[in-house]
Amino acid sequence: MSKAKPTVRQQEFQDWEFGVFLHFGIRTFYEDHCDWDGKENDMQAESFMPAELDCEQWAASVAAAGAKYMVLTAKHHDGFANWPSKFTDFSVASSPWENGKGDVVREYVDACHKYNLNVGLYYSPADATSPYYSSPEVYDDYFIKQISELLGGDYGTIDMLWFDGCGSENHEYDWGRIIKEIRSMQPEILIFSLGDPDYRWVGNECGLAHSPQFNTVDEVLTSVRTTDKKLVKDNKSWLPAECDFKMRQNWFWREEDNDTVKTPEELLGIYYYSVGRGSNMLLNIGPDNRGLLPEKDVQSLQAMGDEIKQRFSSSLGNISNFKNSENSWTCKFSEYLKNDTKCHEKNLLINHVVIQEDLSDGENIQQFKISIIPYLHGEPVTVYHGYSVGHKIICQFPLVRCRGVIVEVLKHDDPVKLRKIDLFNTQAYSENGNL
Repeated sequence: MSKAKPTVRQQEFQDWEFGVFLHFGIRTFYEDHCDWDGKENDMQAESFMPAELDCEQWAASVAAAGAKYMVLTAKHHDGFANWPSKFTDFSVASSPWENGKGDVVREYVDACHKYNLNVGLYYSPADATSPYYSSPEVYDDYFIKQISELLGGDYGTIDMLWFDGCGSENHEYDWGRIIKEIRSMQPEILIFSLGDPDYRWVGNECGLAHSPQFNTVDEVLTSVRTTDKKLVKDNKSWLPAECDFKMRQNWFWREEDNDTVKTPEELLGIYYYSVGRGSNMLLNIGPDNRGLLPEKDVQSLQAMGDEIKQRFSSSLGNISNFKNSENSWTCKFSEYLKNDTKCHEKNLLINHVVIQEDLSDGENIQQFKISIIPYLHGEPVTVYHGYSVGHKIICQFPLVRCRGVIVEVLKHDDPVKLRKIDLFNTQAYSENGNL
């Protein structure tokens, strides 16, 4: 069997690394409802009234934090359409907002474009209010008609289509037909989780990737409501993982959740366990009933983004400073710091090494270690031992002074190619009050 390799589009997605999920819709105005709570669905379109809706505030906040994409719930499990769908009365067109002339999806897409964010739309295959859902073939028609409104051209290029598996565990969809229609309208679109996926769910809603975390898989989880896994196409497929999680206790905004907003410290830890393990990180923030991202959530998001930039914006050394011999890369500071008058002893303090594998021909690294060359004398000392590298691995260890760094691949498949190696001292600015 041939080795799984990423498409160019999948590699672009992995380079985006960090995105923000936006759960927003009719549920934003019904704070007493939760997914699968067993309550009668008494939600009415007339309750949808985000009087201060500002999608540019969403996009500006997200872009400022360093995220590269957003994913908006165009339609959640409740069936409410955030655009004026012609195929249901349960949409923004039946609300008093903008006198029934508003379109959240339109404003969201325009804001993404203005702030150079890749555009994602969430569409729940499961639908609690559609009268067609109990008839699979009829519902497939409805599914395609609504998806065609979103992807058919009026909104332009949509980069991602997020299919949530919750609620669909026992429902049959004609995925072959549905996916054919989707890809005919948007050939470059990236599909999450179901049908013919290009990327997959990591398997929890905590934002945490496993270690090792390989991109090639033969089965995937698709829902928190089942432990059953589904086989993927060709048995072995390149499906990078995305780690979704909530800023607050619930996906949709609730006033009572104000004290559950994650701190920047916790968000940074999740970044290390998602992006730092080669996966994408998708942080959910629910816009409130004004139609704005809550101030407390934005503050935490921005503080995390600032910290990431501060830590990883200035490398002390990169792959151009390393010499490669077979599967070992060695950097001796004396060889590139010789003109640095501030570094008389040619040694540096470091506590992070960030490695990226060249994935164009698939991933090959199965085990590696990082050693430092002691700053006075002696043989190299191992400071980190790891397994998968994939798109990116952030290797953190206690601050250590050294004359050089060695990255050695211990186990691999085909010949290894590295894309990047970067060295950092993230404590060098700690006196400035950062995390």
